[in-house]
Amino acid sequence: MGEVILMKGNEAIAEAAILAGCDGYFGYPITPQTEIIEYLFVQRPEDRTGMVVLQAESEIAAINMVYGAAGLGKKVMTSSSSPGISLKQEGISYMAGAELPCVIVNVVRAGPGLGTIQPSQADYFQSTKGGGHGDYRLLVLAPASVQEMADFVDTAFELAFKYRNPVMIQSDGVIGQMMEKVILPEQKPRISNEEIVKRYGDWITVGKPKSRERNIITSLELDPHRQEAKNLKLQEKYRLMEENEVRYEAINCEDAEYIIVAYGSSARIAQKTMDMAREKGIKVGIFRLITLFPFPKKEINALADKVKGFLAVEMSAGQMIEDVRLAVNGKVPAEHYGRYGGVIHSPEEVLAALEQKIIGG
Repeated sequence: MGEVILMKGNEAIAEAAILAGCDGYFGYPITPQTEIIEYLFVQRPEDRTGMVVLQAESEIAAINMVYGAAGLGKKVMTSSSSPGISLKQEGISYMAGAELPCVIVNVVRAGPGLGTIQPSQADYFQSTKGGGHGDYRLLVLAPASVQEMADFVDTAFELAFKYRNPVMIQSDGVIGQMMEKVILPEQKPRISNEEIVKRYGDWITVGKPKSRERNIITSLELDPHRQEAKNLKLQEKYRLMEENEVRYEAINCEDAEYIIVAYGSSARIAQKTMDMAREKGIKVGIFRLITLFPFPKKEINALADKVKGFLAVEMSAGQMIEDVRLAVNGKVPAEHYGRYGGVIHSPEEVLAALEQKIIGG
């Protein structure tokens, strides 16, 4: 492993992209993720690895630059915050339809609309239910620490190329702006053009040898039967994601009578709630989502056979709670607690909600 350094979450993502052998970053500044593009410009990765860093004229331009570079088999990424991610949705849908790999970072801020620059988790629907048009899915990773901000970049690239699909790292303004110690990985070399052709020559567009048919990268298919077949292929890919890529962390769930389901900064807050509850003799466990999609529905359903209730904690009006309730399937109560508009809940507030909504309810 590399050196230990004190970094902001946003800086950790940017440095991890360089170290992962990323070929190109195309982005646009927006609070609270602007440090990502700022850090990349200061670090001048073009001198370190040859990585291209470009500020596009808009978020729409940035995602379409990613689209083009991904068609060459390059490791490329973009980042933004909630309103900017909304602007990227058409391009993300196109890339999912064209089966192109990329990494998209969303450091979530409160909305709707321009909202505020303060943190939120109200983009859960947008990231896990498609966001743009059509039946598609993103594989979504949710870091809960600055270390995971760094670790998940290489993981996201690996998953993007494994499934030829956009992968999102969904953070929030708390994790993006906070500073913690990080152990950085060793530098990975960028993959040569020759190796890219060797690995991905059956789908990339870098020139056509006589020995094969043309590779055409598009999400357009006007024949409805062929488009249906394409959709069925995509749905099978998403099924494989659900079968093989579920990630979560279960904390003190073995003896728990009540489970708090959370991710990102809410999961960190909930851990203090768990400690406070156990001091009062209330057996609380934390089920932390690491993948928002695929959602760990089988694991939560199994826990529902052993506990008395679930509290979904998220900085939103209640989005993840819908997936929790579907997974619980009515076996025990499942309720939501959250603050929104950029307000961050406290451990005491979460404990009070647990006692009122689940234990006392």
